[in-house]
Amino acid sequence: MANKKTNSVKVEKKATKKSTKTTKAATAKKAQKPYKKVFDQIVKDNKPIGHITYDELQEKIEKPYSLDKKDMEELLESIEDSGISVVDDNGDPDPRAIDAAKKVTKKELSDVSAPTGVKINDPVRMYLKEIGRVSLLSADEEINLAKRIEAGDEEAKQELAEANLRLVVSIAKRYVGRGMQFLDLIQEGNMGLMKAVEKFDYRKGFKFSTYATWWIRQAITRAIADQARTIRIPVHMVETINKLIRIQRQLLQDLGREPLPEEIGAEMDMPTEKVREILKIAQEPVSLETPIGEEDDSHLGDFIEDQDATSPADHAAYELLKEQLESVLDR
Repeated sequence: MANKKTNSVKVEKKATKKSTKTTKAATAKKAQKPYKKVFDQIVKDNKPIGHITYDELQEKIEKPYSLDKKDMEELLESIEDSGISVVDDNGDPDPRAIDAAKKVTKKELSDVSAPTGVKINDPVRMYLKEIGRVSLLSADEEINLAKRIEAGDEEAKQELAEANLRLVVSIAKRYVGRGMQFLDLIQEGNMGLMKAVEKFDYRKGFKFSTYATWWIRQAITRAIADQARTIRIPVHMVETINKLIRIQRQLLQDLGREPLPEEIGAEMDMPTEKVREILKIAQEPVSLETPIGEEDDSHLGDFIEDQDATSPADHAAYELLKEQLESVLDR
């Protein structure tokens, strides 16, 4: 009897949890449609100028939709992934946006190898190995270098940048598969790092790595939004594609297989046909000059049938007929 009662309680608890989870999901979905429209409009309006103030985001989204800290962090990440910087009234990085940026862990910093599945040549491999040998800086060392930079010491700039090159690699890895080569991501990130070195103010209380993360992400996400695609995609679609890719990867991990468009649509609260349309838009063009095989002596174009070409039999018949006609005319 006691066992039955216990089981009954467990079932009730599970049902309550499931009900709560369903309610939360339903609430999120209800807020998603108006939130998405506002977000798309913000991206459309601010993409040309490349920035938006944190206060404006608060007024247009955070307050009307009662976003908590986690929701706001996701919003900031989505805005910045669209190539838009979140700044203060002076046009500088907003401290709240810097603080909300996803931090790079010590484990990520210690791993300077290329991401799985990314082919790199020997010079890049040597570069990654070289930057892995440079020691990370302590907070005091960062401040000392910042003071030297303030005094006009060019060597201090180089030291601070070199000690954080592995930070660039760690952040660049997060954006592999977004339409840019790994090496290009690193190069763009290095540009952001140099900007951070120039603008770092140790008096504001941030660690340099925290401050630099913002600048590196800005440089990479803006480059992706501006350069990644051969065929230009409207800015309002960029965030939708990025979100779909994130959900697709998450479902792949959860299900252990590629998710169906119907499953992605259910997760995004979007019709299946719309999902298929976005997946089609998200496809990258492939060059006909893409090397095939290890020797790189064949190209993709060599294996694609020319639908307009004459078949060998028809071509032979045509040539034979041509020869016979010429023979008759020559008589």
